Amino acid sequence: MRRLLLLPLIGALCASVLVAVPPAEANHSWNGYHWARTSNPFTLKLGDNVSGGWGSVLTTTSSDWSKSTVLDTAIVAGGTTPRQCRPTAGRVEVCDAKYGNNGWLGLATVWFSNSHITQGTVKLNDTYFNTSAYDTLAWRNLVSCQEVGHTLGLDHQDTNFDNTNLGTCMDYTSNPLGPPDNEHPNQHDYDELGIIYQHLDSTTTVGQTVSPAPGRSGTAPDEGPNDPADFGRPTGVKDNYGRDIYFEKDLPDGRKLFTHVFWALPGSPGAPGSGNRP
Repeated sequence: MRRLLLLPLIGALCASVLVAVPPAEANHSWNGYHWARTSNPFTLKLGDNVSGGWGSVLTTTSSDWSKSTVLDTAIVAGGTTPRQCRPTAGRVEVCDAKYGNNGWLGLATVWFSNSHITQGTVKLNDTYFNTSAYDTLAWRNLVSCQEVGHTLGLDHQDTNFDNTNLGTCMDYTSNPLGPPDNEHPNQHDYDELGIIYQHLDSTTTVGQTVSPAPGRSGTAPDEGPNDPADFGRPTGVKDNYGRDIYFEKDLPDGRKLFTHVFWALPGSPGAPGSGNRP
Protein backbone atom coordinates (compact mmCIF):
# COMPACT_ATOMS: atom_id res chain seq x y z
CA MET A 1 0.00 0.00 0.00
CA ARG A 2 2.82 2.42 0.95
CA ARG A 3 4.52 1.63 -2.35
CA LEU A 4 1.34 2.42 -4.26
CA LEU A 5 1.00 5.77 -2.46
CA LEU A 6 4.60 6.70 -3.26
CA LEU A 7 4.29 6.10 -7.00
CA PRO A 8 2.22 9.25 -7.76
CA LEU A 9 4.57 11.32 -5.60
CA ILE A 10 7.63 10.00 -7.42
CA GLY A 11 5.95 10.68 -10.75
CA ALA A 12 5.18 14.26 -9.72
CA LEU A 13 8.76 14.83 -8.61
CA CYS A 14 10.12 13.51 -11.92
CA ALA A 15 7.74 15.75 -13.85
CA SER A 16 8.87 18.78 -11.85
CA VAL A 17 12.50 17.97 -12.58
CA LEU A 18 11.78 17.68 -16.29
CA VAL A 19 9.93 20.96 -16.34
CA ALA A 20 12.74 22.69 -14.46
CA VAL A 21 15.31 21.90 -17.16
CA PRO A 22 15.63 25.06 -19.31
CA PRO A 23 15.57 24.73 -23.10
CA ALA A 24 18.84 25.08 -25.01
CA GLU A 25 19.54 28.71 -25.88
CA ALA A 26 21.27 30.13 -28.92
CA ASN A 27 24.69 31.52 -28.09
CA HIS A 28 26.46 32.70 -31.24
CA SER A 29 26.06 36.46 -31.17
CA TRP A 30 28.99 38.42 -32.62
CA ASN A 31 29.83 40.10 -29.28
CA GLY A 32 26.32 41.52 -29.12
CA TYR A 33 26.89 43.84 -32.08
CA HIS A 34 23.60 44.85 -33.65
CA TRP A 35 21.81 47.51 -35.63
CA ALA A 36 20.06 50.16 -33.55
CA ARG A 37 16.33 50.39 -34.26
CA THR A 38 13.21 51.59 -32.49
CA SER A 39 10.83 48.76 -33.46
CA ASN A 40 10.69 45.15 -34.63
CA PRO A 41 10.61 43.78 -37.21
CA PHE A 42 12.89 46.19 -39.00
CA THR A 43 14.03 46.07 -42.64
CA LEU A 44 17.71 46.08 -43.58
CA LYS A 45 18.53 46.93 -47.19
CA LEU A 46 21.03 44.80 -49.12
CA GLY A 47 22.64 46.76 -51.95
CA ASP A 48 22.85 44.61 -55.09
CA ASN A 49 26.33 45.04 -56.59
CA VAL A 50 26.61 41.45 -57.81
CA SER A 51 26.99 39.98 -61.28
CA GLY A 52 24.63 37.55 -62.98
CA GLY A 53 26.08 34.43 -61.38
CA TRP A 54 25.23 35.78 -57.93
CA GLY A 55 21.78 37.26 -58.57
CA SER A 56 19.74 34.20 -57.61
CA VAL A 57 22.10 33.51 -54.72
CA LEU A 58 21.53 36.96 -53.23
CA THR A 59 17.79 36.47 -53.65
CA THR A 60 18.00 33.20 -51.71
CA THR A 61 20.14 34.79 -49.00
CA SER A 62 17.72 37.67 -48.57
CA SER A 63 14.71 35.34 -48.47
CA ASP A 64 16.38 33.06 -45.94
CA TRP A 65 17.25 35.79 -43.44
CA SER A 66 13.85 37.45 -43.87
CA LYS A 67 12.27 34.39 -42.23
CA SER A 68 13.46 35.83 -38.94
CA THR A 69 10.67 37.21 -36.74
CA VAL A 70 12.67 40.33 -35.82
CA LEU A 71 13.99 41.52 -39.18
CA ASP A 72 13.51 41.49 -42.93
CA THR A 73 16.01 42.13 -45.67
CA ALA A 74 15.23 43.92 -48.92
CA ILE A 75 17.39 43.87 -52.04
CA VAL A 76 17.85 47.37 -53.48
CA ALA A 77 19.97 48.90 -56.23
CA GLY A 78 23.65 48.85 -55.38
CA GLY A 79 25.34 52.04 -54.22
CA THR A 80 28.96 51.29 -55.09
CA THR A 81 31.28 49.67 -57.59
CA PRO A 82 31.91 45.96 -56.94
CA ARG A 83 35.69 46.33 -56.86
CA GLN A 84 35.72 49.08 -54.24
CA CYS A 85 32.57 47.91 -52.45
CA ARG A 86 32.37 51.09 -50.38
CA PRO A 87 29.62 51.02 -47.77
CA THR A 88 26.44 53.07 -47.60
CA ALA A 89 25.40 54.29 -44.15
CA GLY A 90 22.46 52.37 -42.73
CA ARG A 91 22.60 49.32 -44.96
CA VAL A 92 24.77 46.48 -46.33
CA GLU A 93 26.38 46.57 -49.77
CA VAL A 94 26.90 43.10 -51.29
CA CYS A 95 29.60 42.85 -53.97
CA ASP A 96 31.46 40.29 -56.07
CA ALA A 97 34.69 40.80 -58.00
CA LYS A 98 38.02 39.16 -58.68
CA TYR A 99 39.71 40.34 -55.48
CA GLY A 100 42.76 38.14 -56.08
CA ASN A 101 44.49 35.04 -54.72
CA ASN A 102 44.57 36.51 -51.23
CA GLY A 103 43.25 33.44 -49.45
CA TRP A 104 39.63 34.34 -48.71
CA LEU A 105 36.32 33.35 -50.26
CA GLY A 106 34.25 35.98 -48.50
CA LEU A 107 34.56 38.97 -46.19
CA ALA A 108 31.92 40.50 -43.94
CA THR A 109 32.93 43.95 -42.71
CA VAL A 110 30.93 46.17 -40.36
CA TRP A 111 31.55 49.69 -39.11
CA PHE A 112 30.76 50.08 -35.46
CA SER A 113 30.03 53.16 -33.33
CA ASN A 114 28.57 53.55 -29.84
CA SER A 115 27.77 49.84 -29.54
CA HIS A 116 25.90 49.71 -32.84
CA ILE A 117 26.52 48.63 -36.42
CA THR A 118 26.24 51.65 -38.69
CA GLN A 119 27.00 50.12 -42.11
CA GLY A 120 28.37 46.93 -43.63
CA THR A 121 29.75 45.26 -46.73
CA VAL A 122 29.92 41.71 -48.02
CA LYS A 123 32.62 40.78 -50.55
CA LEU A 124 32.51 37.55 -52.56
CA ASN A 125 35.81 36.67 -54.22
CA ASP A 126 35.32 35.56 -57.83
CA THR A 127 39.00 34.70 -58.12
CA TYR A 128 38.02 31.50 -56.30
CA PHE A 129 34.35 31.21 -57.23
CA ASN A 130 35.29 31.12 -60.92
CA THR A 131 37.26 27.91 -60.32
CA SER A 132 35.80 24.40 -60.46
CA ALA A 133 36.43 23.84 -56.74
CA TYR A 134 34.03 26.60 -55.65
CA ASP A 135 31.86 27.37 -58.68
CA THR A 136 28.84 25.52 -57.32
CA LEU A 137 25.49 26.77 -56.08
CA ALA A 138 26.12 25.14 -52.71
CA TRP A 139 29.40 26.99 -52.08
CA ARG A 140 27.93 30.28 -53.27
CA ASN A 141 24.83 29.92 -51.08
CA LEU A 142 26.93 28.99 -48.05
CA VAL A 143 29.35 31.92 -48.25
CA SER A 144 26.75 34.52 -49.24
CA CYS A 145 24.40 33.42 -46.45
CA GLN A 146 27.17 33.36 -43.84
CA GLU A 147 28.66 36.75 -44.69
CA VAL A 148 25.27 38.48 -44.68
CA GLY A 149 24.53 36.68 -41.40
CA HIS A 150 27.64 38.26 -39.88
CA THR A 151 26.42 41.74 -40.86
CA LEU A 152 23.23 41.03 -38.88
CA GLY A 153 25.28 40.38 -35.74
CA LEU A 154 25.70 36.61 -35.87
CA ASP A 155 28.90 34.69 -35.19
CA HIS A 156 29.65 31.11 -36.29
CA GLN A 157 28.04 28.08 -34.71
CA ASP A 158 31.20 26.06 -35.42
CA THR A 159 34.59 26.97 -36.93
CA ASN A 160 35.94 23.48 -37.66
CA PHE A 161 35.83 22.67 -41.38
CA ASP A 162 36.12 18.94 -40.63
CA ASN A 163 33.23 18.52 -38.18
CA THR A 164 29.89 17.05 -39.23
CA ASN A 165 27.67 19.73 -40.77
CA LEU A 166 25.22 21.41 -38.42
CA GLY A 167 22.75 22.24 -41.17
CA THR A 168 23.37 26.00 -41.06
CA CYS A 169 25.33 28.46 -43.17
CA MET A 170 26.88 29.80 -39.94
CA ASP A 171 28.94 26.60 -39.76
CA TYR A 172 32.30 26.09 -41.47
CA THR A 173 32.48 23.04 -43.71
CA SER A 174 34.55 21.53 -46.48
CA ASN A 175 31.37 20.08 -48.03
CA PRO A 176 28.42 22.50 -48.11
CA LEU A 177 26.04 19.77 -49.30
CA GLY A 178 26.75 17.56 -46.29
CA PRO A 179 24.42 15.96 -45.39
CA PRO A 180 22.94 17.96 -43.86
CA ASP A 181 23.53 20.87 -46.22
CA ASN A 182 24.92 24.17 -44.90
CA GLU A 183 23.38 26.50 -47.48
CA HIS A 184 20.76 28.20 -45.30
CA PRO A 185 20.15 29.40 -41.73
CA ASN A 186 18.63 27.03 -39.19
CA GLN A 187 16.31 27.62 -36.25
CA HIS A 188 19.28 28.19 -33.94
CA ASP A 189 20.23 31.22 -36.06
CA TYR A 190 16.72 32.66 -35.94
CA ASP A 191 16.59 32.10 -32.17
CA GLU A 192 19.88 33.97 -31.74
CA LEU A 193 18.62 36.90 -33.82
CA GLY A 194 15.59 37.00 -31.53
CA ILE A 195 17.91 37.27 -28.53
CA ILE A 196 20.15 39.92 -30.13
CA TYR A 197 17.21 42.12 -31.11
CA GLN A 198 14.86 41.50 -28.19
CA HIS A 199 15.48 44.98 -26.77
CA LEU A 200 14.70 48.21 -28.62
CA ASP A 201 16.86 51.32 -28.95
CA SER A 202 15.98 54.98 -28.62
CA THR A 203 17.54 55.74 -32.00
CA THR A 204 18.24 53.91 -35.25
CA THR A 205 21.24 53.22 -37.47
CA VAL A 206 19.12 51.46 -40.11
CA GLY A 207 18.44 53.25 -43.38
CA GLN A 208 20.42 56.37 -42.56
CA THR A 209 21.89 58.50 -45.33
CA VAL A 210 24.77 60.14 -43.46
CA SER A 211 27.75 60.86 -45.71
CA PRO A 212 30.78 58.70 -44.91
CA ALA A 213 33.71 60.29 -43.13
CA PRO A 214 36.64 61.12 -45.45
CA GLY A 215 39.79 59.05 -45.26
CA ARG A 216 43.04 60.52 -44.02
CA SER A 217 45.68 58.28 -45.50
CA GLY A 218 46.04 54.80 -46.96
CA THR A 219 42.77 52.88 -47.08
CA ALA A 220 39.85 55.21 -46.50
CA PRO A 221 37.85 54.46 -43.34
CA ASP A 222 34.84 53.70 -45.50
CA GLU A 223 36.56 51.33 -47.86
CA GLY A 224 36.93 47.89 -46.30
CA PRO A 225 40.20 45.96 -46.68
CA ASN A 226 40.96 43.29 -49.28
CA ASP A 227 44.52 42.46 -48.29
CA PRO A 228 44.89 40.35 -45.13
CA ALA A 229 47.69 42.69 -44.04
CA ASP A 230 45.08 45.47 -43.73
CA PHE A 231 42.51 43.53 -41.70
CA GLY A 232 43.74 44.92 -38.39
CA ARG A 233 44.33 43.16 -35.08
CA PRO A 234 43.48 39.46 -34.88
CA THR A 235 41.29 38.77 -31.85
CA GLY A 236 42.53 35.25 -31.20
CA VAL A 237 39.52 33.48 -32.72
CA LYS A 238 40.78 30.84 -35.15
CA ASP A 239 39.52 28.06 -37.36
CA ASN A 240 40.74 24.48 -36.97
CA TYR A 241 43.68 25.21 -39.29
CA GLY A 242 44.99 27.87 -36.90
CA ARG A 243 43.94 30.80 -39.08
CA ASP A 244 42.62 34.00 -37.53
CA ILE A 245 39.06 34.64 -38.69
CA TYR A 246 38.07 37.79 -36.82
CA PHE A 247 39.88 41.14 -36.91
CA GLU A 248 39.28 44.62 -35.55
CA LYS A 249 40.71 47.98 -36.52
CA ASP A 250 40.51 51.45 -34.97
CA LEU A 251 39.60 54.19 -37.43
CA PRO A 252 40.87 57.80 -37.31
CA ASP A 253 37.39 59.20 -36.62
CA GLY A 254 36.86 57.10 -33.49
CA ARG A 255 34.83 54.32 -35.07
CA LYS A 256 35.90 50.70 -35.27
CA LEU A 257 36.06 48.32 -38.23
CA PHE A 258 35.38 44.61 -37.73
CA THR A 259 36.04 41.97 -40.37
CA HIS A 260 35.02 38.31 -40.45
CA VAL A 261 37.03 36.19 -42.91
CA PHE A 262 35.87 33.03 -44.67
CA TRP A 263 39.18 31.52 -45.74
CA ALA A 264 39.47 29.18 -48.72
CA LEU A 265 40.35 25.61 -47.88
CA PRO A 266 44.07 24.87 -47.43
CA GLY A 267 45.55 23.91 -50.78
CA SER A 268 43.61 26.58 -52.67
CA PRO A 269 45.91 29.11 -54.43
CA GLY A 270 46.99 31.76 -51.95
CA ALA A 271 45.10 30.21 -49.05
CA PRO A 272 46.94 30.00 -45.72
CA GLY A 273 47.00 26.51 -44.28
CA SER A 274 48.13 27.10 -40.72
CA GLY A 275 49.76 29.65 -38.45
CA ASN A 276 48.47 32.87 -36.98
CA ARG A 277 48.63 35.02 -40.09
CA PRO A 278 48.64 34.26 -43.83
